[in-house]
Amino acid sequence: MEKRKVALLAIDEGTTSTRAIVFGRDGARLGVAQREFGQSFPQSGWVEHDAMEIWTATAACVRDALAEAHLSAGDVTALGITNQRETTLIWERASGRPIHPAIVWQDRRTAAWCRERTTAERERWLQRKTGLLLDPYFSATKAAWILDHVPGARARAEAGELAFGTIDTWLLWQLTGGRIHATDATNASRTALYDITAERWDSELLDFFGVPPQILPDVRDSAADYGSTDAALFGAAIPICALIGDQQAATVGQACFAPGMIKSTYGTGCFLVLNAGQQPVQSRHRLLGTIGYRIGGHSTYALEGSIFVAGAAVQWLRDAMHLIRRAGDSEELARSIPDTQGVYLVPAFTGLGAPYWDPEARGAILGLTRDSGIAQIVRAALESVCYQTRDLLEAMKPDAPQPTELRVDGGMSVNGWLMQFLADILQIPVVRPQTVETTALGAAQFAGLYTGVYTSLEEIGALWKPEARFEPKLQATRADTLYAGWREAVARTRTQP
Repeated sequence: MEKRKVALLAIDEGTTSTRAIVFGRDGARLGVAQREFGQSFPQSGWVEHDAMEIWTATAACVRDALAEAHLSAGDVTALGITNQRETTLIWERASGRPIHPAIVWQDRRTAAWCRERTTAERERWLQRKTGLLLDPYFSATKAAWILDHVPGARARAEAGELAFGTIDTWLLWQLTGGRIHATDATNASRTALYDITAERWDSELLDFFGVPPQILPDVRDSAADYGSTDAALFGAAIPICALIGDQQAATVGQACFAPGMIKSTYGTGCFLVLNAGQQPVQSRHRLLGTIGYRIGGHSTYALEGSIFVAGAAVQWLRDAMHLIRRAGDSEELARSIPDTQGVYLVPAFTGLGAPYWDPEARGAILGLTRDSGIAQIVRAALESVCYQTRDLLEAMKPDAPQPTELRVDGGMSVNGWLMQFLADILQIPVVRPQTVETTALGAAQFAGLYTGVYTSLEEIGALWKPEARFEPKLQATRADTLYAGWREAVARTRTQP
């Protein structure tokens, strides 16, 4: 295979937009297209997507990215799909139509159900099997809610008429014309229905959550044969050779292949993922054990901390509060002042994620005075991302050694001020790669790994290059003082001890 002819296509389906990117073998971007799609909030704490809108946007992005790259579908070596995880939908097998809007990972409608059933013994049982917690974040309670609230859905599911999936499974179904109903081990591990040690759907978990096995997809490696796209969609069939959840894909794109390596992705939320090696890790501080990736039938595990609101806080400042016109304005405002004058913004708009797991907490701005203005509030929103990241690193300390550096990616990582403040608060170097689209890149690279474009993870890792390195400049005592103020602010928003 001539290297110059390699074209790897990635579909990166996020929480607020879908992208398609064509990469060369070296990771160079050849073509890209992106489309935003709507979100709905039917009730407080509820978040939904129109799955058909996601599919339409995805197909359009693929066509546009190929056009920008001056390629046809027949030129594409392989396709990889990466996706927002946990977001749940159920559709009719016969028609391919969803029976209810997709329930987004941020959605908290099943919080009361989880709270009523949470006991210390049950949490240990669930963590032992899945690495997860009993929380609305994960797919299981979302699927059960749809089955219980759509008339006739549960009976139809048990009769085999319906299919369940996270967004990767949904897109795969649509791309293959309904021929393939499958997911990969990383996405399965985020449902709370999958035993990550035995690596199978678990009957005890299915019974507990009330999810019938008839609706479940097949679980495959992250780099595997997932069929090919319907030739009528793009003019030729494209081999689909990778499915992987977005944070695991970013871990691949950041070349975190050795145990102890760690990355953090800053998008709508923030996700810190540590390569934990060949054995599952059970966190002692309410972080998540999960599958990092599975190739050749062997899983590499990860330890993860999830922050629900990162970039979404900047969107809120722009779209709801109208304090900024563009997301990029936040960096300029943050640089314009020396500090927030004691203002903290806790963005618990859909509850607090790790390590607090308080679904009823709500956002707050604290420390306001007559001198507080737009700049202080905007800077406090950015600083909250850094404080939440430190929350996660502090929680990881009992389970893993302190990392020597943090690799960062995602849309917010282009904000140089934010990355410097992150290094200051964490007191470790922060490294941004040359390719910040690491989520899409990781999916493309795994598709290439399956098709022989790359021969090993080491070969992929050798392609990773740093673009910027941010060393801590703030004194450790000052960083600790600022962080202590954050912890006090969080305590005031919490509903659970």
